[in-house]
Amino acid sequence: MLIKFLELIGRFTIRRCEDFGKVVLLYLDTFKQLRHKPRIRHILAQMSHLGVDSLLIVSLTLLFTGVVFTLQTAHELIRFGAQSTVGGLIAIAIWRELGPVLVGVVCAGRVGAAITAEISTMKVTEQIDALRVMAVSPVDYLIVPRMLACMVVVPILTVFGDMIGVFGGWVVATKYSGISSYTFIKSIQTFAVLKDLLGGLIKAMFFGNVIAVMGCYYGLNCPDGAEGVGKATTKTVVSAIIVIFILNALLTFIIYGK
Repeated sequence: MLIKFLELIGRFTIRRCEDFGKVVLLYLDTFKQLRHKPRIRHILAQMSHLGVDSLLIVSLTLLFTGVVFTLQTAHELIRFGAQSTVGGLIAIAIWRELGPVLVGVVCAGRVGAAITAEISTMKVTEQIDALRVMAVSPVDYLIVPRMLACMVVVPILTVFGDMIGVFGGWVVATKYSGISSYTFIKSIQTFAVLKDLLGGLIKAMFFGNVIAVMGCYYGLNCPDGAEGVGKATTKTVVSAIIVIFILNALLTFIIYGK
């Protein structure tokens, strides 16, 4: 029984190390392809496809996050006479953490799954083999435009989500908690700084990179058949979300640590 358990752990560890190595090699190949002239038309098409279609879900997610977060904190701060800090607290929390992380998770579920489904379908139907036959690098043609598009789109979505989240907090603070609009806005000007927003955008750029590359990796390594497409899509979403949380912790120490 113990031997089987150890064998299971060993196989799991080997598979994860193998996946990690393949992802690193894919990153190296992708960065090599960046030396070539970027396919602007493909990048813009991916930005439109991946970014514009995600606006609604990002807006709803951050709007209600700002509403709920303000509901949970404003009452307690008012009770201790700290109502003048509500706006700044909401803005800092959303700009630093809630905005980029939630946008990253939402995009991992929507954008990452879409990228994997598209590329894995191309692999199953042998379109990627056709690219190789025509001497076209799948990495240059498929991965680079999606990676660059996500690295631009996710920060833009984060800025949009940050503003929507703060707006939701403002509505609750002024209409429900009795805090004046002036106090709320003055609090943001007093406590929040540009670094809070820029740090979140740096995180979002890294998250976009991870989402695109993980989606492409699992798409290129998709098992044959329709069932394989579904498994690859699931692996993309789960893996991207886990990496986003780990990366968020590391970047927080780097950007905001003492």
